Amino acid sequence: MKVRDVMTREVVFVRPETSVGDVARLLVKYNISGVPVVENDKVIGIVTEEDLIMRDAIVDTPHVFSLFDSVFYLGSKKHFEEEMQKILATEASGLMSGRVVLISEEASVQELATLMMKKEVNPIPVVGPDGQLSGIVSRSDLIKLMVRELEEDETVGTTNATPLDDLRDEV
Repeated sequence: MKVRDVMTREVVFVRPETSVGDVARLLVKYNISGVPVVENDKVIGIVTEEDLIMRDAIVDTPHVFSLFDSVFYLGSKKHFEEEMQKILATEASGLMSGRVVLISEEASVQELATLMMKKEVNPIPVVGPDGQLSGIVSRSDLIKLMVRELEEDETVGTTNATPLDDLRDEV
């Protein structure tokens, strides 16, 4: 089975200038876990529930010390700056994760599940051969597939078949 068979085709997406409040409202309105950020018909980022929740989390400020008019950071200054950017963001462009994991609509469901687990990402935008956004897929889409397979097995009377067996075989 291919990603195109399980993906959501009607993708809710935002532009870089979409306000953080509007992004949050879209996630709630459509009961989704993330939205791609699209510019010039290309996915340039993604904003997820995690990005929004992080705004309310306690930021780990790096410890600093000074020596001879120099400041030294104990910890990652870059990570701290990225966290602060997200906390202070007013638009999707400041809140989004710019390193987006994409998947082809031609990829297998097994490749999708492996990618989600290894990269710890959800949802994943789906692109067509032209590189343009053609869908989005989330963990819930894989769960729906599992339920659909269970129901098909029950209808046929097969009880010893396990959903997504090929997935387990690859892992």
